[in-house]
Amino acid sequence: MKTPLNWSHRNFRISAGRSITGMALGLALVAGAGSHTHAADDDILIGGSLCLTGIQAPLDEPGLRGAELAVKTINAKGGVLGKKLRFVNLDGKSDPVTVGSNAAQLVAEGVQYMIAPCDFDMGGPANREAQKAGIVGVSTCASSPLAGSVPLGDKQFTLSMWNTEMGAAAAEYAFNTKGWKKAYVVTDTFIDYTTSLSEYFIDHYKKLGGTVIAEDKYTQGAQDFSAQLARLQRAEKPDVIFISSYMPDLGTIIRTIREAGIDAPILGGDSYDDQGLFDALGQKFGSNVFFVTHSFMAPDVTPEMADFLKLYEAEYGKAPDTSMVATGWDAVQVFAQAATKAGTTEGAALAKTMEDMEFNLLTGKLKWSSAKTGHEPDIEAPLVELKDGKPSFIGWVRPTDVAKPAYLIKYMEKNK
Repeated sequence: MKTPLNWSHRNFRISAGRSITGMALGLALVAGAGSHTHAADDDILIGGSLCLTGIQAPLDEPGLRGAELAVKTINAKGGVLGKKLRFVNLDGKSDPVTVGSNAAQLVAEGVQYMIAPCDFDMGGPANREAQKAGIVGVSTCASSPLAGSVPLGDKQFTLSMWNTEMGAAAAEYAFNTKGWKKAYVVTDTFIDYTTSLSEYFIDHYKKLGGTVIAEDKYTQGAQDFSAQLARLQRAEKPDVIFISSYMPDLGTIIRTIREAGIDAPILGGDSYDDQGLFDALGQKFGSNVFFVTHSFMAPDVTPEMADFLKLYEAEYGKAPDTSMVATGWDAVQVFAQAATKAGTTEGAALAKTMEDMEFNLLTGKLKWSSAKTGHEPDIEAPLVELKDGKPSFIGWVRPTDVAKPAYLIKYMEKNK
């Protein structure tokens, strides 16, 4: 797994090349309106509780890089509404309680926009603190259907497609494009992301006419797939194995299957978009693996991608290793574009403007539904194949007849 960025003490980070740790942080937090952390009249403070340590770090740390680059790029062009942006991130440490307390602290410091972690369970507490404060919060890539306005509030969004669409896109690629008619499903039960992704894949796959041979369960942290492997070996041979999990255990699961001589295609969601997985599988095991993610880091994938890649390589000295960097960049760009159009950063006005706009992003064209219909994201889904441990872009897909989550159907019927 790629080692996440680390700072001592509070893991506090400010964009534009400034970092504060230890004693300096303590001084900054008590220095009042003149400190680096408080919003000043001549800047706009954006807060984040992205996780730089723990199991969430491989999804959030790349997003932080993208967000910081976006802030630097926007400021070089004059900022937003005549003010410079400053992005302050406190390490959520892959702990929902820490994420929430970080967000509350940032609200107290005067942030005007909140960037939440790339997961509903981890990021939801940051969204809730933003909602209580009346400011807009956006998750970089939480794909649970719970990451929307009904559970979290009318000023809360996610940049990701929901698992309703991610699961449907995977199902249509498997059944319609590849002709894989029989699937074996493995579901990591640790968080809502993994359980709901399997749920919507199975639902859509069956509607298309596919057969689910069996659904097996796994829990993140077990690091032992032997019992599930034994059941898989006894089952009817599948055309595809759909695995909804994430690193580090995802690498263990796939390696165990391949080491047992099972060569069926493996399919999954955006948690596969992780250099740590590519490294864990390597050339020996990293083939015939497919996943739905947010974008692909190559020129011409989206209109702005070539320029972004030049900026990124100039800033970091290498190409991006995952499309998660694009989600952080997009989170800041959405704010900048919407605030410019709205003429304000006030929460209600900003949220309404975001509902009314269509955004052209590194992750594709994005349009949100209204708060009354869940802030459901309408965005294309990119497909990627892993060959010899290296990702290659397949193309974009927009699945049809995508299901709405049951809670949203009930809510919309109740509020007609």
